[in-house]
Amino acid sequence: MKQEVIRELSTAELKERLDEETKQLTKLKLNHAVSPLENPNKIKTYRRTIARMITELRSRQLKDAAQVSAAVNKE
Repeated sequence: MKQEVIRELSTAELKERLDEETKQLTKLKLNHAVSPLENPNKIKTYRRTIARMITELRSRQLKDAAQVSAAVNKE
């Protein structure tokens, strides 16, 4: 999933997708441990997608916190 697509998702959707992707990564790792995957690069792709989602969530949290602190400082 590309960064542009991740940015378009709402925060609730992003959290939901993050849970789904994490579950999928866990399944892939278990399957790979039992028998080799046809394309083991999928694991790397899922890890990177999850990292992108976590980064986007964190940046949204920081932006919200900055807006709140700016509003408090104006008063």
